[in-house]
Amino acid sequence: MIPSFWLSTLEPVTPRPPLPGDRSYDVAIAGGGYTGLWTAYYLSQLAPDLSIAVLEASYCGFGASGRNGGWASGLFPVSEAKLSGKYGSERARAMHAELADAVDEVGRVAAAEDIDCHYAKGGTISLARSPAQLRRARSAPGFLSAPEAKAICNATDVLGGVYSPDCAALHPARLVRGLASAVSQKGVDIYEGTRVLSLERGRVVTDHGTVTAGTVVRALEGYTAQLAGHRRALAPVYSLMIATEPLPAADWDRIGLARRETFTDERHMIIYGQRTADDRLAFGGRGAPYHFGSRIEPSYDQVPEVFESLRHTLTDMFGIRPEIAYRWGGPLGIPRDWMPSVGLEDGMAWAGGYVGDGVAAANLAGRTLADLITGTESVRTTLPWVGHRSRRWEPEPLRWLGINAALRATTLRDALEKHPAPAR
Repeated sequence: MIPSFWLSTLEPVTPRPPLPGDRSYDVAIAGGGYTGLWTAYYLSQLAPDLSIAVLEASYCGFGASGRNGGWASGLFPVSEAKLSGKYGSERARAMHAELADAVDEVGRVAAAEDIDCHYAKGGTISLARSPAQLRRARSAPGFLSAPEAKAICNATDVLGGVYSPDCAALHPARLVRGLASAVSQKGVDIYEGTRVLSLERGRVVTDHGTVTAGTVVRALEGYTAQLAGHRRALAPVYSLMIATEPLPAADWDRIGLARRETFTDERHMIIYGQRTADDRLAFGGRGAPYHFGSRIEPSYDQVPEVFESLRHTLTDMFGIRPEIAYRWGGPLGIPRDWMPSVGLEDGMAWAGGYVGDGVAAANLAGRTLADLITGTESVRTTLPWVGHRSRRWEPEPLRWLGINAALRATTLRDALEKHPAPAR
């Protein structure tokens, strides 16, 4: 695996020792990314007497937590309108309000634990750069005119935009590594280099021994499909990123993003970017293929044509031809209905399926799991995603055919909106 730009800027990671054989804990957490670590963090606060173990196959931050786009956002993959239709408007509003609060909570904890993760709450802007994109943007809260949008992010062909204050740019690897240290200091045992093989009620089987526990937590996100019996739970779909060399001040004077606002546009194929603390553009997007059988391999992190497409998109958006210093990627977890979930049933807890919007959502999930495990009543435990069960993905080859067909169709829709067919 080629490390992300974020991990490349840190000291080389020395994994903690693996599980030293069979052990017993009150809570065993499978996965040392944001979800697992936030769960351990808040559990250690709510119930300091609980014995807690975090089990991680590689090292904390190896997965999406150490390589994502660095957006701590209030975004949720299911719209408030759809949530309202199924769960009622009050619970839908509460879901989005709690996610917005989670953006601030990430910054608060980072400050309290002295984690220098380059947190900057500048909000996020989605640009409308075609007539079709503009039509979608006009119906969204926070719509901006073209001059208002360009004052934030002076990209090419801007016709309008949508702004939300509920987003912070940050350095994701600094956050996850700092969070792991904070959790360890609170008495939580973290075992790295320990691959979880199966989860059962009351125990976690690993390649270094078995952990028995009153509560078992699944927090594996994009790697869930590698777990026995979970091949069809979450589809591991790849998202790839690039980071430029630092841009000169003259380019930033023209581009903007003065408060390190994160940015995207209204196309269907998701793209996402931020201005880093050292003045690079870190930019990513979907488009890499899904691999048959939900396979995950290090070689899948590198897709030259996707990297070139991302570089071309930056040139198209900002009129620059940047030198690309880093290229990386990896899988994220997508549920069949795109609805993340959190839950606890009969001692088996889980959280995930964030569809790429997991930096702040994982914080909220960790707090929610801590409430559920300790029996603490809160607004969080009544949110729509609590107890939700997505139906499983189709068996192969239907899964491979369907996901990759959807990726191609999305690319085609964007091409048609950018270059519409001439009227007859």
